[in-house]
Amino acid sequence: MPTMTGEPVVGVQGPPGDGPGFVAWVRPHLVAMARLAGRLAVGADRDDIVQEALARAWAKRSQYDASRGTPSAWLLAITADQARKAVRRMRPGGASLSLIDDAAGGPVSRPDLDARMDVDHAIMSLSARQRLAVDCYYFADLSIADTAAVMGCSEGTVKSTLSDARTRLRTLLEVTE
Repeated sequence: MPTMTGEPVVGVQGPPGDGPGFVAWVRPHLVAMARLAGRLAVGADRDDIVQEALARAWAKRSQYDASRGTPSAWLLAITADQARKAVRRMRPGGASLSLIDDAAGGPVSRPDLDARMDVDHAIMSLSARQRLAVDCYYFADLSIADTAAVMGCSEGTVKSTLSDARTRLRTLLEVTE
């Protein structure tokens, strides 16, 4: 069964011990790592999070076990951990969105931005576990198996968590007219 990057689960090699080999090994996963970091640590620098995750992966490359998951799941689990640490380091009341003003100085209504903010706000109201499952599955485009590996749980738990999250999001985003 191939993963999101097309690599087979069986016979996956561990990370190479040399720098150029390691870079080539992680390169296919960088976009997903950055996407997950941006989703999990809103307001933090996602590039810094990815760099921390890569440094951690390099330091722990001997601990990679292909029988426990794919390279992308291993790297994304490290990225998720680094994103949680970045959120903890952020001070309360950090950066906030500024209003967009028109030429006359008044706020501009942006329905597309408002809708995205509603969805983001609804996702942020999910439990940390539900948010991680949603971010991995829908935003990082991981399979159920890879999401389970990132979360450290069974595939059934991921399916249940995603179902609960979708139910909660339907309630939160329900439009009343």
